Amino acid sequence: MSIDFNTIAINNNEEDSQYEAHVGGYVALIQYDRMGDLITFLHTETPTELAGHGIASRLAEAALEDARAQRLVVVPLCPFVASYIKRHPEYSDMVPAEYQSRIQ
Repeated sequence: MSIDFNTIAINNNEEDSQYEAHVGGYVALIQYDRMGDLITFLHTETPTELAGHGIASRLAEAALEDARAQRLVVVPLCPFVASYIKRHPEYSDMVPAEYQSRIQ
C-alpha cells in the first residue's frame, strides 16, 4: 500500500456519530455520543491493514481538536482516546473532574 499516511483526511460523520479516515478502501474510526456540549468518545477501531501507521492517533487528535473548537466537554470512555489524552496532557483540561482518573 503506497499511501502517504501523513496526509490522510479525517472527517466527522455526524450521521453515524463517528470520526472517520478512509484509506485504501478501509475505514478507521472513533465512535462518539454527543449530547449538548458533552461528547463521549466510545470506541476506536483501526483495520489490521492500517495498523501501525498512526491513524488512530491522527483520529484522536482531529476529534479532540474539533471538540476544543466547539468548546465541548470530553468524556474519554474509549481506552485509546483516554491513553491519547494521557500522552497529550494539553487536552486534559477538556475532561471533567469525575473522569480525570481515566487519563492519569
